Formats: sequence, C-alpha cells, structure tokens
Amino acid sequence: MKEEHTGMTDRGKAKDRDPRPARARGEGSEDGIKSSGTDDAGLGGALRALELALDKKALEPILLDVRGLCSYCNYQLVVSGRSDRQVDAISEAIIVGLKKDNVRAIGTEGKRSGQWALLDFGDFLVHVFLHSSREHFDLEGLWVDAPRVEIEVPADARVQADEY
Repeated sequence: MKEEHTGMTDRGKAKDRDPRPARARGEGSEDGIKSSGTDDAGLGGALRALELALDKKALEPILLDVRGLCSYCNYQLVVSGRSDRQVDAISEAIIVGLKKDNVRAIGTEGKRSGQWALLDFGDFLVHVFLHSSREHFDLEGLWVDAPRVEIEVPADARVQADEY
C-alpha cells in the first residue's frame, strides 16, 4: 500500500512541474478551451515580445487574440523579418529579453533556420517568419476568426506594396 501512495505523490509532483498553462493540461473548463475571453494571461508578455521584435526592426506585427479559439495559448504574435539573419536576430532578442524579465520559453521550433521560428511561452506564442515565407503560409488566414489586438505599428515596420 505504501508503494501505491508514493507513486501517486510522484505523479502529483510531475503535474506541479508541468510548465504548460492549465488549459493545455486539460484543466479549467470542461473542454479545455476558454470561451469567456476574460483571461488575459500572456497579454503583457506578448506586448513585451512585440516591443523586443520592433527593436530589431520586425515587420508587419499582428497580435491575435485566440482565447476562445484554441486550448494551448491566449495570444499569438506574428512578425516578419527581411532576411534569414534578421529572423534569427528577432527570435534571439525576444528570448533573451523575456528571459531578463523572468519569462522563459518552454519550447522553440525552427529557430536558426532563418525561414521561421516558433517561440512558445505558454500563454502566448510568437511566430517570426521570413516575410516571403509568411505570405506563403498565410498564418493570419488560418486564424481569420481570431480578433486582432489593437497595437501601434510604427511606419518603418510596414511593408510597402512594391517591396516584396
């Protein structure tokens, strides 16, 4: 009987160490998806990531509010870079800058490829694309039902129609 109790405790401890948001662990609402749209966890981090991306001259930032549409995050920030080196620099600046703010990525994908990087911070995701790849994959089109969070975009972060 004592062994069973120890096993239960170990499982409980592993759950406590799970870095994913409660909704990604299947906790919270019955289906794991928040429909109220009132939990703004991750908004501050996403806005800080936006600031860090713009410091590295990221292009065409869009912040999507996906709280009622998906179970694994509340917000998705999408930005572009003009070159593979800039994509890597934007990604690295976000990771390092947020780490200084005690916000750590729980996962990354595609980093250092220069075409695309996905940075997972739990309550928010950051997608950094080479601009031509972003247009090809049309992530914003996949999330057409997601409301856009109103953000201030500087003129130098806009792509001119004849530029790409």
